[in-house]
Amino acid sequence: MPVTDEAIEKIKAMIVSGELRPGERLPKEADLAERLGLSRNSLREAVKALSVIRVLDVRQGDGTYVTSLEPDVLLDTLGFIVDFHRDDKVLEFLEVRRVLEPAATAMAAGRMSDEEVAALEELLSGLSGDASLEQLIDNDLEFHRRIAAGSGNTVLSSLIDGLYGPTRRARVWRGLTEEGAVERTRQQHRAILDAIAGRRPDLAHAWATVHIAGVEQWLRGTLGEADSALGLSGQ
Repeated sequence: MPVTDEAIEKIKAMIVSGELRPGERLPKEADLAERLGLSRNSLREAVKALSVIRVLDVRQGDGTYVTSLEPDVLLDTLGFIVDFHRDDKVLEFLEVRRVLEPAATAMAAGRMSDEEVAALEELLSGLSGDASLEQLIDNDLEFHRRIAAGSGNTVLSSLIDGLYGPTRRARVWRGLTEEGAVERTRQQHRAILDAIAGRRPDLAHAWATVHIAGVEQWLRGTLGEADSALGLSGQ
C-alpha cells in the first residue's frame, strides 16, 4: 500500500473508532506523525487528500479539524465530481434521479410540515407567467431541492442535490426546443405539490416518476434523432 494511502487509512481508523470525533482538532503534526509511525510528509499528503473530500478542515493558523461528517458535507464533493461528466452520460444521471426522487417525494408527503408545504406552495405561486426560462429552471431546481430535504433523509437529499448540475442543461435544452414543455412542467409541479399537501405518498411517487421520466424520454428521443441524422444508428 502506498505510504499516503496508509496514512489516510490510519487517520480514518482514528475517526471511525471515535478516537477523533467530529469537530475535534487533530494533534500537532509532529506528535500525530510519531504516534502513527508516519513521516510528516506522508501525513501532510494524507491531510490534503482528506480535506479535499471534506473529512478534514484545514484552518490556516489554527490547525486541522475533523469536519461535522454530516452527509451534506461529505457528499458535497459529489456535485463537483459529476460536473466532469460527458454529455452522453446525462441519461444515466436522469436514470438515477428517476430512481431516487420519487422515493424522496413519497417520503416528503408523509414528513414535510404544514409550514414547509405552505412554503412550497408560495414558491410555485410566486413564479410569474412571464418568467424567463432561466427563472423557470431555477424555480424547478429549488422545488425539487425542498422536496428532497423534506424527505427527512439527509443522505438521500444530499445524493439528489449532487445530481442536479448535469441534468440542468437537459432541462434548459428541453425548455428551448420542445413545445409545451414549460407549461407541462408547471402542471406536474402542481400535481406533485397537491399530492404532498394531501399526504398521498403513493400519488406523490407516481407524479414524481412521470415528471423525471418525461425529461428522460425526451432526451432519449432527441439523442436518437441526432444519431440518426449523423448516420450512427445501427452502428
